[in-house]
Amino acid sequence: MNPDLSSLGFLIADVAKLIRRSFERHLQGKSLTLSQTRALLYVAKHQGCRQVELADMLEIKPITLARLIDQLEQSDLVERRRDPGDRRAYRLFLRPKAGAELSTIAHVAEVTRQEALRNFSEDEARTLISALQHMRTNLTS
Repeated sequence: MNPDLSSLGFLIADVAKLIRRSFERHLQGKSLTLSQTRALLYVAKHQGCRQVELADMLEIKPITLARLIDQLEQSDLVERRRDPGDRRAYRLFLRPKAGAELSTIAHVAEVTRQEALRNFSEDEARTLISALQHMRTNLTS
């Protein structure tokens, strides 16, 4: 096997780690941590999801998510609402104040994306994204 291809997983993991570090560096001085940012983004994308579902999506333990949601709730970014179908469960929704934080996150993500794709042509960037999406499809089907 080609040695470059045999290390594909390691290379992708390294790049993912470096992108996270870059994102965190650009996030410094903002009001949210990386973990809170991830949770907020997932709530925005999956409004009305149950806490246990969100913990599964984020691949963290429900107690860890509960602490994150407590922090986001205290910052008035997220609210818990009782699940009408299961009174033990809560569903998660954005609060109006979350819009400004999501704009900040989008800006930080764009700066990070530009840093990661510096010196790539538009075609190269599109090809990379397409290839990664194709790999994700292969691995999730």
